[in-house]
Amino acid sequence: MIATVLVALIAVLHLYILVLEMFLWQAPRTRAVFGMSEDMAAKTKVMAANQGLYNGFLAAGLIWSVWLGVLTEGRAVALFFLLCVLIAGLYGAMTASRRILFVQAAPSALGILAVLSGL
Repeated sequence: MIATVLVALIAVLHLYILVLEMFLWQAPRTRAVFGMSEDMAAKTKVMAANQGLYNGFLAAGLIWSVWLGVLTEGRAVALFFLLCVLIAGLYGAMTASRRILFVQAAPSALGILAVLSGL
């Protein structure tokens, strides 16, 4: 049960990131979250939309694992997509913002532990 809730919450987080990056990239609040000027947001709009799409794929995979059953048939799917999120979070923390370690990598690590523990 805990694993399923964690995987679902991580999926929702990535859907939220999709919305920010694909549709709200130039909004003042989104720019504040990502620490960008209006000019930089305008220049990176297409790149951000592409990143948002990838976050959507991560969310889709996690939702698929919930649908299959995170602790049963969807276990391997959940672990694969959680590992993808973890790696992306670690890379993002090293290259973009340390905050990504706490927003993305840590939750996925907890999700992996919960799935592996059968919680």
